[in-house]
Amino acid sequence: MHFGLTDEQKLIVETTRSFVENELYPHEAEVERTGHLRREVIEEVKAKAIAAGLYAANIPEEYGGAGLDTLTWLLYEKELGRANYALHWTCVARPSNILCAGTPEQREKYLAPCVRGETWDCLAMTEPGAGSDLRGMKASARQDGTDWVLNGTKHFISHADIAGFVIAFMASGEEETPRGRKKRITAFFVDRDTPGLTIREGYRNVSHRGYTNSIIEFDDVRLPAEQVLGEPHKGFEVANDWLGATRLQVGATCLGRAERAFAHAVEWAATRTQFGQPIGRFQGVGFKLADMAVEMKAAELMILEAGWKFDQGTVTDADMAAAKLKATEMLAMVADEAIQIHGGMGLMDELPLERIWRDARVERIWEGTSEIQRHIISRALLRPFGA
Repeated sequence: MHFGLTDEQKLIVETTRSFVENELYPHEAEVERTGHLRREVIEEVKAKAIAAGLYAANIPEEYGGAGLDTLTWLLYEKELGRANYALHWTCVARPSNILCAGTPEQREKYLAPCVRGETWDCLAMTEPGAGSDLRGMKASARQDGTDWVLNGTKHFISHADIAGFVIAFMASGEEETPRGRKKRITAFFVDRDTPGLTIREGYRNVSHRGYTNSIIEFDDVRLPAEQVLGEPHKGFEVANDWLGATRLQVGATCLGRAERAFAHAVEWAATRTQFGQPIGRFQGVGFKLADMAVEMKAAELMILEAGWKFDQGTVTDADMAAAKLKATEMLAMVADEAIQIHGGMGLMDELPLERIWRDARVERIWEGTSEIQRHIISRALLRPFGA
């Protein structure tokens, strides 16, 4: 077993970290203060990201992206995760891999402009009454001749305000399964200017200032058959095939933020003196640093192992659930302890700690709550016994 990085991976890590520190950090204060990411900043940083070869790095080379393997992509995501989320997600965009599942015509219409930085995509799954239970969605799609008609509401839809189109998952019927009747799901491409589609401002969020969510309403939105992504009624299959590593992506960005918070904590513990000595010499502080370091290392190994297994085709849902669970809960602990070590200064916005602390909260909710991850893990443990 080899734990070292290749020369290429080292270069990607160094290049990405340098870009984050030089091009993203300088804009953080403005975004945190205003809660808004200006379009001028987006275009400026995006152009630099494209020039640096960091844009659309997750997309295969055959479709114009950098074609990073999963493990290398997670190393790259870790470095981006050090910065304000709105900045790295919007300005150094990674279009959804699900766009690769489209037909050649769909890839040319929807994927290619995203790779070139001309527009953004957004995924619409979550509903006011159906969060973790996607089979419980009520937004529907019914066939009318060769067309489809979409109705319903989605919410918590990330960056829909700037997206050029929506990838909408809609209930399109029911089927019999060994566990009873379940809804069928179909995925659709919906252009922003489609009649009947309304994108409204979403909710104010304590986490990730500048990173927006929206409410999307479908009112008799009529689409031709060629707007279906994948096959009708096979939306879950498309999502499972192409969105599998998104939980690892969340975990990887948590690693980057934890490292940034930890670095501040170590420096403060080494240079802040009380009672005649650095506070890190006191067991109450020193042991905190040790525990933080151990938790960070454990989370990193779990994320990278799952990424490696993903590339080998051996990863399981439980592997990814465990890695996401560990990384997100680790970040909450590290962010909180970093503030505790700093005392009152940790809560002041002169440091990024209070932001990292706020931002950490959503990570245990989106892309599957911690409870959902535990359910996936426990189910995998019990399944061999038929339980």
